[in-house]
Amino acid sequence: MDDPLSRNRLSEEGSPYLHQHADNPVNWQPWDDPALQAAEAADRPIFLSVGYSACHWCHVMAEESFEDEEVAAVLNESFVPIKVDREERPDLDRIYQTICQRVTGGGGWPLSVWLTPDGDPFYVGTYFPKREDPQRGNVPGFLDVCESFATAWETDRGEIQNRASQWTAAIRDQLETTPDATPEGTTASRSGGEAREVDVGQRAGPEADATDEEQFGTAILGSVAKSALRATDREYGGFGSGGPKFPQPGRIEALLRSYAASGTDDARTAATRTLDAMAAGGMYDQVGGGFHRYATDREWTVPHFEKMLYDNAELPRVYLSAYQLTGRDRYATIARETFAFLKREFRHDDGGFYSTLDARSEGEEGTFYVWTPETVASAIDDERTTEIALDRFGVTDAGNFEGDTVLTIDTSIPDLAEAYDCPESEIADRLEDAREALFAARAERVRPARDEKILASWNGLAIGSLARGGLVLGDDEYVELAAGALSFVRRHLWDDTEQRLARRYTDGDVQGDGYLDDYAFLTRGAFELYQVTGDVEHLAFAVELAEGIVSKFYDADAGTVYLTPADGESLVARPQELMDQSTPSSAGVAASVLLQLDPFVPEAAFARVAGTVIDTHADTIRGRPLEHVSLALAAASRARGGTEVVVAADGLTTTDGSAVGLPESVRTSLASTYLPGAVVAPRPATDDDIDDWLTALDFEVVPPIWRGRTERDGEPTVYLCEGRVCSPPSHSLSGALTWFSEETEVE
Repeated sequence: MDDPLSRNRLSEEGSPYLHQHADNPVNWQPWDDPALQAAEAADRPIFLSVGYSACHWCHVMAEESFEDEEVAAVLNESFVPIKVDREERPDLDRIYQTICQRVTGGGGWPLSVWLTPDGDPFYVGTYFPKREDPQRGNVPGFLDVCESFATAWETDRGEIQNRASQWTAAIRDQLETTPDATPEGTTASRSGGEAREVDVGQRAGPEADATDEEQFGTAILGSVAKSALRATDREYGGFGSGGPKFPQPGRIEALLRSYAASGTDDARTAATRTLDAMAAGGMYDQVGGGFHRYATDREWTVPHFEKMLYDNAELPRVYLSAYQLTGRDRYATIARETFAFLKREFRHDDGGFYSTLDARSEGEEGTFYVWTPETVASAIDDERTTEIALDRFGVTDAGNFEGDTVLTIDTSIPDLAEAYDCPESEIADRLEDAREALFAARAERVRPARDEKILASWNGLAIGSLARGGLVLGDDEYVELAAGALSFVRRHLWDDTEQRLARRYTDGDVQGDGYLDDYAFLTRGAFELYQVTGDVEHLAFAVELAEGIVSKFYDADAGTVYLTPADGESLVARPQELMDQSTPSSAGVAASVLLQLDPFVPEAAFARVAGTVIDTHADTIRGRPLEHVSLALAAASRARGGTEVVVAADGLTTTDGSAVGLPESVRTSLASTYLPGAVVAPRPATDDDIDDWLTALDFEVVPPIWRGRTERDGEPTVYLCEGRVCSPPSHSLSGALTWFSEETEVE
């Protein structure tokens, strides 16, 4: 009988990260039944290593320890060594990161966890050097830790098991348990059709005294903004007074929404200062576009060089919001350049988007991205343009990263024009020439490795961002990229018969049931694509996914949505994902998109589910709003009722059923108007034309959001609802908005 522990089994896996360790002398196992059963049978503790393929310190620990024969001998003899790709198994990562953060005060990757055979953790950390190294802080040596626990497992197991039991209880308490849930049916959320039964131009019924839930939701946006302002670095932008600095797009969006709602200049200033700092710093790739994962310093100069799909999906979204709100062309440029990067570097030929680019090439971090005065001069064939580029991007002999320079925007175009005594237009032209020359020269370098996993969740983020980009920037190419990615995911990761979404595709291999983030992010992406294109098939898919959110992840007794499906693998805890971290909270995105979809299918009670989730966690959100931005924004949207823009028009689809998008006049107005969280709901011009849509949606009746909202006078017609007030029908979005402003003045 084959002993799985006798060999390294990672070559049989589909994860590129696991393949990186397939040749280690460590007998790595994937997290699967044979490995877990072998741990129990052998009565050995598990050493769990969690990472991802673009992780720099994962590579360092692999080179120092996992490729070392001495370390391998200890791991193979005394432990069951298991490797996990955190991008494939967010549940395991969330569980064990939680105890790492609780015990050590920090987390990250590589995540190193020592477990009992049952999976209970008893020691945890991140990166360990092979031997204790005073130059790397007070971190014990990895080999010393392994040898110590190998001995303790035999001689002092009771102490280990006692600690493991305490830590596991702490994990369950933090991740799985919930406060007393509001009984189903008593949630004070607005029902999907309730505010749509009023006559246009009229109030949605008399205003009752606000419930506690409504008061909470109304106040929460201000609470998030105040917390964000307290945390803002007023000199360099971002959040926190030192490094590292992460981009935090959810916090920036909350500041923009707060400014739009209240006119608070401090909120706008904090948001734009951060956006400007990121775009000018080394975290943004000044040559090729796109964002690195985070900045290592307060000034945003030196990045952690890996590039992640989720950052390059979520950051353009907030730059688009800022562009709508401020009109600054620089923000639109950042979004365009980032989308161009995604198309060039991350796109599968059939439409899906890959996961990451490594931080390293030629074995060194950042090599692909850094410059010296000599390498800049060799790339640009004009001396004056070279000098301008060196000044613009701050390239010096001393450098800013290990003797080389990460390019930043060091000198403004007006200052360069003055220094070189020429028009600003000449400087701009020369900088564009320089950038093209640097890009061409860099293309000859050894490229960072790419992790070619295609994840449903991260593709959902990219689909939604590209759809918004198509609308705001007026570029159909972005809409086509979004539609191509959604088609890829539906073709390869969605089982229409089982109504089940898979997690990951790699080179024909599909693995893992989808998690809440897969369903929630993809629901939002498909729904946003419908809003831009008027393609009812995208709406139908969004509704199917939303039904999956409720059926697979919602627990009515607990009043929450879990990260893992109800029929998923039994782990030491069933985690929730309430906090926004490197990606938005899947619970928060789920709550928001369920609220938005509710008026299309009110009988599904999406709003009631979302309201229950929000109410269950209201105290948590209220107490730490900055850590729960997505849930806070969902609560705020529920309280005010949201914004709906119904567009009734002929020609949303061609005769063969393909979508052609919104009427141009409406699209142009939506592109230039910041309506945060608005639902755009295209529909056919007349009820006679809507039958095919109802068939595609499997609806028996016209949903409340479309009911009675037909085209008037043979022209595209807009119906706008803000909160619980609806405008009369208008032939333009601007006309409907004008009606609202006049009503406000009357009041």
